[in-house]
This record gives sequence, C-alpha cells and structure tokens, in this order.
Amino acid sequence: MPRTESRRIPSTVPTAQQRDAAPFARRRAELARRMRAEGGGVAVVFTAPEVARNRDTEYPYRFDSYFHHLTGFPEPQSVVVIIADAGAERSILFCRSKNEEREIWDGFRHGPEAARERFGLDEAYPIEELDALMPRLLADRPAVFYALGSDAGLDAHVQRWLGGVRAQSRAGVSAPYRALDVTRLLDEMRLVKDDDEIAIMRAAARISAGAHVRAMRFTRPGCHEYEVEAELLHEFRRHGSEFPAYGSIVAGGANACVLHYRGNDARLADGDLLLIDAGCELQGYASDITRTFPVSGRFSPAQRELYDIVLAAQAAAQAATRPGRHFMEPHDAAVRVLAQGMIDCGLLEGSVDGVIESGAYRRYYMHRTSHWLGRDVHDCGDYREPIEEARPVAGGTGASTKPAARGRTAAKAGAGAKTAVSAGAKAKRGAARKSGRGSDAPASTPERPWRRLVPGMVLTLEPGIYVRAAADVPAHFHDIGIRIEDDAVVTARGCEILTGDVPKRATDIEALMAEGREAAGARRKRRTAS
Repeated sequence: MPRTESRRIPSTVPTAQQRDAAPFARRRAELARRMRAEGGGVAVVFTAPEVARNRDTEYPYRFDSYFHHLTGFPEPQSVVVIIADAGAERSILFCRSKNEEREIWDGFRHGPEAARERFGLDEAYPIEELDALMPRLLADRPAVFYALGSDAGLDAHVQRWLGGVRAQSRAGVSAPYRALDVTRLLDEMRLVKDDDEIAIMRAAARISAGAHVRAMRFTRPGCHEYEVEAELLHEFRRHGSEFPAYGSIVAGGANACVLHYRGNDARLADGDLLLIDAGCELQGYASDITRTFPVSGRFSPAQRELYDIVLAAQAAAQAATRPGRHFMEPHDAAVRVLAQGMIDCGLLEGSVDGVIESGAYRRYYMHRTSHWLGRDVHDCGDYREPIEEARPVAGGTGASTKPAARGRTAAKAGAGAKTAVSAGAKAKRGAARKSGRGSDAPASTPERPWRRLVPGMVLTLEPGIYVRAAADVPAHFHDIGIRIEDDAVVTARGCEILTGDVPKRATDIEALMAEGREAAGARRKRRTAS
C-alpha cells in the first residue's frame, strides 16, 4: 500500500469556483419538464438559513442540498424560482446585494448581476424584493411547487404571497389552485446521478479513502479516539474537502457497539478493535466509509472470526448490487451470510431460515445494509417504487422500511448504520392492515415493491456484527463491534466500488498497520539521532 502522508491526491474534477453552470441549467430544465407534466406552475426553493452556534457565533455555513442541486450558488439568504409554462421555462435567483462594509467583515458576495452571469440564471434580484415580486410571479399560474410542510416560516411566506395574488381577484387575476411538493420531483431527479455528480463522488471517495489509510497507519495502543479523528479531519481538509459529510465515529472497544457513538474521547487499549465510520463532503457530495481494525495491529482469533463473517456478508451484498435487482436484495444477501456465520460461531442456534424468519439475527445486526448516498449522507429518494407503480410484493428481511423523508428532513432518510430503526415496525403495520374480520373487511392496500436498481444510483454496502457483553454470549466475543462499509454506484453490468482504496482484507490491514509502525519507528530514530 503506497504511503499517503506525503502525496497529493490527484483531482479529476474542477474546483467549486471552476465548475461549469451547464449541469445546473440542465437540472432546472429537467425540473421544469417534470412540472409541466403535472400541469406547470411556479417552483420555489429556498437555501438553508445560517445557524447560530452561540451568541454572535455561527456554525460554518452549508447550503440546502435541493437549492444547490439546481443552482450551484453557495451563499445564504437565497431563493430560486423556476417558472414552467407550456414549452418554456424561466429561472430567477433572489440573493444578497453587494455590500462593501459587510464584505469587509464577512467576505465576498456575488450580488444579483454577477450571480446571474456566473451561475447561468435568466434573472436575478435582491432578496429584499422577494415578497414584492412573488405575487406577480404566481399570478395566473395553475400551481405552486414548494417543500410543503417542511418549515413553518416557508409555509407562512407562501400563504402571504398567495394572499397578495388573491387581493387582485377583482382585477381578473387568479391565484394558483394547487400546492404541490417540489421535493417529490427533486428526489426522483437526485436519485440517479449524472456523470458530473459521479465524478465528484469518486473524488470525495478518494479523499476519504486516504484519510482512513492515514488513520490505520497512525493508530496505536494508548492514543485517544480524538487523536485518530484529528488525522481524518486533517486529510479531509488537506485535499480540499469543505466539511466532514457527517459526525465522524471513532469507536474503540465496546464503543463500537454503539451505532451512533459520538464521544470520540476514550483511550485505545491493546487488544481492542477500532471502528471508524467517517467520510468527507466535497462540493456538496458525501462519501461514507467504515473500516474496523485492531488497535494492536493484529486481529485476535475471535475478532478475525467475526470480521471474516462481516467481510463475506459485504461481498454477498456487492454481488447482489446490479441493475434490475431491488433495493433490499443486497441486504437480504448479507443477512443470509451473517445469519449462517452467527450460527457457525455459536452466537445463535437453529437454521438460517429460522433465525431470519424469527428476527433472532437482529440482536447482533440491527440496521439495514444500504442507504442512498449523494448530496446527503442519507440521501433523498424513495426506497420503494412510486405509488402509481405499487403492486403486491414479497421478500425483504430489513429491520426498517422507512421511506425517504420529505423536505428539509430528507438528509435523515434511510437506515444505514447511522440510522437504526425499530425492527418489524412495518411488519406490524402490515399485520394490522390485514386483521379485518369477515367478508366486509376493506381490501388491504398492496405493499409497494422495493425500488429496482438502475445505473447511476449510489448506495452504501455496510453489514456489521455488534456483540455486547452478556451472560449468554461467549466471553471471547464480548464487546466486539465490526462494520465494513463501501460506496457503490450501480453500473450497466453490476456496480463500481468508489471506496476500494482502503484495505479491508484482514491480512492487508495488518500489513498496512505494520508498515505504519515501521515508518513511525524510523521517524523516532531520526529525531533521536538529530
């Protein structure tokens, strides 16, 4: 494995400042096309607000994913309006005006005119003019598309604008008679990535892979989880990442059995495993990698036994990630391997089919194997086929069937290791629907089938085993938590693993860690000699 400390990770994508406006224009045109298919109207998409950390200190600003997907515009206090009429569309940006004094304190602002030219929109106005202009833009349009119910302030804005249109009714002006959820259309657009998006995600994956390799080479008994986290963050920023894609999980020993562990403050002990779940964000796109490795540099026999089960489960999930397969097939494939492994090593008793049907395996594997990945680490997009395509379906052993959330909560959708959900909730709802007595019971609603995978979808593959100490668990497995996660883009013939630069075979991990210790020892000798 080549060293990563001193080499620059090559980039094959332009920087955020160099990016062409054309991909964003194509997305706006596609949204307008989808709006026209529903009768046309006006779409309004706000960016995210700035958020105070405490007193007059703000968190680093991060734009709204939907807004940025359509504009590429990075500044706060911005709104994009897209008007879809028969055969034509207009895009209008509202943003902050140029302000020399504020730019001295807070940095550069494009201003409306420069923003229009740089980002390829048709028109641009100061954000202060939004409330005055929106009633005119909504007048005589059949529908308004916005993130319904996602934010009370946004709902109030739209109601105020509609009131302004209705006030003109005696002059023959009509207000939109329908309000539709724009995120439903945008979710479908974002679910399948274009070539520009996949190129950025490859670059993000390379940066994150380098960070994981750096962390493996650095880790040693006696250091703290936060020291390892610092190595990750250093590598992210060193190669141009703006943020971590999510809060990094650096979990040693029993902490690895906490799916959403956030402490990152424990001292790492010889004999423990270290689970790192971390990825960077690059130009608005997330990466998501998990690796588990021994703090000492060598797996114990018990650790290796469970590790190889998880690795085989991930290989089964990868083999099932192909176009035409449904979203849960990678999970189902992984669960069968995990269940067999749990039986073979003595964690469970019975048959594979039996422990799957009973859900017994969920004691040690309680989350789903995959979630969508893209602009958000738990990206938007329904995990089941659209409602109009629903039909009866069988299969699926997932602990969660939660669909993607709408509006500004879409980033929380999915159920990978970072979003565990209650087992069997959907099954209980299904049973309740079917519990009617007698011939006059209403017909049950058919279960929507799982989404079929198509080229351009990006999802994680992240099986795991988590064994908390308990009296009925073999002592040599106590407090072992293992997860292996990679990012996969569906291709015409299967899938491409974006994050394959991080070793995951046990022997490769041990070799890399030995190399890291040897290099660290050589550095110490040089310092002593000098």
